[in-house]
Amino acid sequence: MKERLLGKTPEELKAIALEVGLPGFAGKQMAQWLYQKRVRSIEEMTNLSKQGREALAQRYQVGMTEPVDVQMSKDGTRKYLFPVRCPVKPGMTKGEPGMTEEPFYIEAVMIPDQERKTLCVSSQAGCKMGCKFCMTGRQGFHGNLDAADILSQFFAIEEAADLTNTVFMGMGEPLDNWEQVKRVIEVLTAPWGLAWSPKRVTLSTIGVLPKLKQYLDESKCHLAVSLHNPFPEEREELMPVQKAWSVTEVVRLIKQYDFTGQRRVSFEYTIFKGWNDTPRHADGLLKLLRGLECRVNLIRFHAIPDFPYTTSSPEGMEAFRERLEKGGLTATIRASRGEDIFAACGLLAGKHNLT
Repeated sequence: MKERLLGKTPEELKAIALEVGLPGFAGKQMAQWLYQKRVRSIEEMTNLSKQGREALAQRYQVGMTEPVDVQMSKDGTRKYLFPVRCPVKPGMTKGEPGMTEEPFYIEAVMIPDQERKTLCVSSQAGCKMGCKFCMTGRQGFHGNLDAADILSQFFAIEEAADLTNTVFMGMGEPLDNWEQVKRVIEVLTAPWGLAWSPKRVTLSTIGVLPKLKQYLDESKCHLAVSLHNPFPEEREELMPVQKAWSVTEVVRLIKQYDFTGQRRVSFEYTIFKGWNDTPRHADGLLKLLRGLECRVNLIRFHAIPDFPYTTSSPEGMEAFRERLEKGGLTATIRASRGEDIFAACGLLAGKHNLT
C-alpha cells in the first residue's frame, strides 16, 4: 500500500521530495497542492516536473478518501459516511499484515447554523472508553484513524470550502489518538495549511489525563470535557474511564490553566431523568467547577436500545439550568441537531459497522 501524503508537514514533504529526486523546495509546493488547492492526485501537482510526479506516484499517493454515503436531516444537518481500513490490533501500523480486508465505517457530521458551518469530526473507528450511553462506545475499538483519514473528512465533503469551525466530537476519543489529531490540528491552524485561528477548533474528551496536559500545553484550541455527573462513584456507573482518570483530577488539572481570555473550556452534561438531574447534582457541579471560568452545556439524551435511562423533561432541564445559573455557572441547553438521521450526540456508529 502506497504511503499517503495528506497529513504531512512541509519539512516531511521536503524529505520525500529529495528522496524521489525532486528539489527540496518541492516540499513547500506539495503542501500548497495538498492543503490550499486540495488536489486528489499527484498528477494534478503541475508545477512539479512530469518525471518528478511519476517518481513520486510510484511510492506515494495523496490519500484522500471520498465519502460513500451522505444523509440529510430535516434541519439541514448532513452526515457523511467514510470507509477506513484499520489495524486488527492496536499498535499495528497501516500496511502491515493483519490489516482488515473489509473497511470499517466512520461518520462526520456537518452542522449548519446561519453563517456557521461546523464539522463534527471522528478520530477513531469505534472507541475504547465504553461509555454505556454512546453508540460508538458500544461497538468497541477497531483502530485509530491516521491524519489522512481525519483530514479527508474536512476536504472531501460538499461543504469543504465553507467550513467555519470544527469540533472533535465524533466517533472515538481524540486524546487516545493524540499524535494523529495533533497533526490534523497543525494542518488546520498552520500558515502553510488552512491557517485557521485556534478559536475555530474545539476538542472534546472524557479526560485522558496524560494526553490532556499535552493538549493544553501544546495547543491554543478550545476544550470540551464530557462530564455527565459530578460525583465520581456515580459517573463510574456509566463511564468506566472514571476508574482510570477521575473527574476531580481532570478538573484539578484544568484549573491550572487560564481560560479567562480567548481560549474557552466547556463541560458537556447529558441529562438523564432521575440519574443526574437533581438539585443535588446541580449543587455538585457548582462545587466541582467553582472558581473556573467555564460553560456547562446541557444535552438532551438521545435514546439508544437496551439502555435503562431516559432524558429529562424540558421543564426538568430548564430547572437544572436555572439552579446552575443562580449558583454562578453559565449554562445553556444545547439544541439537538440531526437526530432523525442518527447524527446527534451519542448516536454515531457507522451504519455498515452494525450489519
